[in-house]
Amino acid sequence: MRTLISGLAIMLAAPALAMTADDINTAQYTDGAIPNGQSAITVKLQVLLDQAGISPGVIDGYSGGMSESALRGFEAREGLEVDGVLDPEVWAALGGSNGGAILQSYTLTQEDLSNLSAEIPDNVAEKAKMEMLGFTRVTEALAERFHMDEDFLKLLNPDAAFAEGDTITVTDTGPDLEGAGARIEIRKSEQRAVVFDAEGNMLTNYPVAIGSKETPSPEGSLEVTAVAIDPTYSYRPSVNFEADGVKEELTLPPGPNGPVGSVWIDLSKPTYGLHGTSAPAKLFSASSHGCVRFTNWDVKELAHMVSKGVVVDFVE
Repeated sequence: MRTLISGLAIMLAAPALAMTADDINTAQYTDGAIPNGQSAITVKLQVLLDQAGISPGVIDGYSGGMSESALRGFEAREGLEVDGVLDPEVWAALGGSNGGAILQSYTLTQEDLSNLSAEIPDNVAEKAKMEMLGFTRVTEALAERFHMDEDFLKLLNPDAAFAEGDTITVTDTGPDLEGAGARIEIRKSEQRAVVFDAEGNMLTNYPVAIGSKETPSPEGSLEVTAVAIDPTYSYRPSVNFEADGVKEELTLPPGPNGPVGSVWIDLSKPTYGLHGTSAPAKLFSASSHGCVRFTNWDVKELAHMVSKGVVVDFVE
């Protein structure tokens, strides 16, 4: 159905360094491959995928493996040919030419500025002394809230001080997906987690980081045993791994910048779970210690779709 061609028929506005909200809102696709690097059309594609309930991960406007894997997930759910390549049929299914909101304005409040943590130390023992492993910069907090890369947020708002009362431009990713997940597939080779309902229909699809060869993720079928929002983290070097030469057991405070992020979904194999991450942009370039990492916003959405007993299948 699709053929990659060298000629582009994509209406692009300014280059990445001068990208504006108008460039993104007016970007249109007609045919051909999306550009390499960062572009307005890729921003629009990523937002449309997010609005459709298929996570592109961090919205940054860059083409690459994470966006391609999200396209594959969307194509599979919609019954289209699965090749991870944008074409007019996929663009139409996403509603790309319908004129829907891609970006929105947001005015910063005092609350945005007051819920920040102090600088987080690298040492695990020092982290355990903190009350919260929260966001340390308002731009970091806003980027996560709107599913954006922090540098991309700054690119869209080059003159913003990010102070109370400032109105900035952010993505419009729409409301969280709702539904009851009955089974999750962790597709290791694809680095995607696919959620199905009781009838076997795909509900959503998320990018994930999995374990390495040295610390692999589980095999076979497990079950969800519990879901914890804003969990603490039990550092147990004799059970999991040792960090910073610290040998005593510690309890690290909750927060999005903690070892398991904003959510822990416990699995029936001891010490393994699905959880968030403090580094969402690195999902496709980093390995876990065997657990399955999501962006904080994706695993928060997932946490409200699953409950105890949901099956989690690990497949190659």
